[in-house]
Amino acid sequence: QVQLVESGGGLVQPGGSLRLSCAASGRALRELTLGWFRQATGQAREFVAGSKRGGTGTYYTNSVKGRFTISRDNAKNTMYLQMNSLTPEDTAVYYCAAAARGLITSSISSSDEYDYWGQGTQVTVSS
Repeated sequence: QVQLVESGGGLVQPGGSLRLSCAASGRALRELTLGWFRQATGQAREFVAGSKRGGTGTYYTNSVKGRFTISRDNAKNTMYLQMNSLTPEDTAVYYCAAAARGLITSSISSSDEYDYWGQGTQVTVSS
């Protein structure tokens, strides 16, 4: 069983930055496929970023490419989402997720492929 605990959300002005953290326990991070998803009010959950098991590849939805970076620190068993140049459209509850197996590239963005989820953290971008 894997537990994921998120932190780092909050209120930020447009153009600002935030870093979300997701601490994992129960299994080594390097064994997991990792993902970040978000859900805005009244909308479906959407893929934001993913990292293949072992950190062999990272993937982003088009709207965050060049602004967001997913990373992992295996020593701390923690994953991160660095978010820069934030806009009001990035406002959502952000969830970290983990899959206990390797995923092919085409499956990285599918929430159905992930076995474990964090509790979610609110990110609000507003002036």
